Amino acid sequence: MTDRYDIVIIGGGIHGAGVAQAAACHGYSVLLLEQRALASGSSSRSTKLIHGGLRYLEGHYFGLVRESLRERDILLRIAPELVRLQPFHIPVYPSTSRRPASLRAGLWLYALLDGLGHNSRFAVLPRQEWAALDGLETAQLQTVFRYHDAQTDDVALTRAVMQSAIAHGAELACPAGFSAACITPAGCDISYRVDAAERHCTARVMVNAAGPWAGQVDALIDPRPTPLAVDLVQGAHLVMQEALRAGCYYVEAPQDRRAVFLLPWGEHALLGTTEHHYSGDPGQVQVLPEEVDYLLTVQQHYFPQRSSAVVEQFAGLRVLPTGDRAAFGRSREIRLPVDNAHKPRVLSIYGGKLTGYRATADKVIRTLQGSLPARTPRADTATLALVPAD
Repeated sequence: MTDRYDIVIIGGGIHGAGVAQAAACHGYSVLLLEQRALASGSSSRSTKLIHGGLRYLEGHYFGLVRESLRERDILLRIAPELVRLQPFHIPVYPSTSRRPASLRAGLWLYALLDGLGHNSRFAVLPRQEWAALDGLETAQLQTVFRYHDAQTDDVALTRAVMQSAIAHGAELACPAGFSAACITPAGCDISYRVDAAERHCTARVMVNAAGPWAGQVDALIDPRPTPLAVDLVQGAHLVMQEALRAGCYYVEAPQDRRAVFLLPWGEHALLGTTEHHYSGDPGQVQVLPEEVDYLLTVQQHYFPQRSSAVVEQFAGLRVLPTGDRAAFGRSREIRLPVDNAHKPRVLSIYGGKLTGYRATADKVIRTLQGSLPARTPRADTATLALVPAD
């Protein structure tokens, strides 16, 4: 392991791994520091979806949806063992706020943004097929839309991306705790810990990909980058004992009209998610009793005959821009602040979606190229196959 790199990345979640892969494929020397284990934070606590974000159309985030759909289709091609297309069902009742005409228009726009390709097809499910929908309540059910999006194992995907990065020359130090960085005209002097030993390296640029810990990492950089105003928003998930057979369900919570998913998860089902502002240590986030009640109430409302037995629960944190709107309505677009717009030495990743990790990594590399030397590219991440890590 050398002590001089083009890029050093802090954080081994999906965005850190994605930047490591993109940097290595561009020919740069790169080191990733992860304090615990790959995908040990928010990247293991997502809803496990690779999707365009149908609900983002309501906020007019058309560019984000188009990009996400493009990334979904890329991942379906390059990672078929890790990312799989799934049928999604949207049931409509008299109390559903989004009416059939609105949903049909949204699904048409979703398909149009996907280029009207094979993966963008949708339909109204015939009434005779409703009985096969895993016990979905059919009393007063008016219609069911079926469309397609994709699902993944977020931990397995992160490990596969990092394995690809290493195969193309990236280095991984894990567990390795970031201690400090000093920004100089020549780059970054970085200190980190491996076991009890303090180590040092230099980098032309440093990428803060620490997710909910990004603010804490920024505080250890001298001079400190200008803080970005963000909120940490907790989202809980329940792993339900009873499996699903017909696919995924996208329903409207009767309590507040938020979107909630019920998804197949091996021999179980995954139910989520919630939104609660969080202000504590990101490493201590836990599912709240009221979140369990909220999610079980949603399942009971739509699937009254399903078991309410929970075999596992977990909570993750979203990083969202501070604002007056409810978290559900805020943008999921990525923020990439730098210390110097003309010649960045430090770039921080705030926000973003699992689906868009590869596109985010490309944006990071483009932003930093003015601070990096010319290198010979080794591969294109849009065509490079991803396989489950050893």
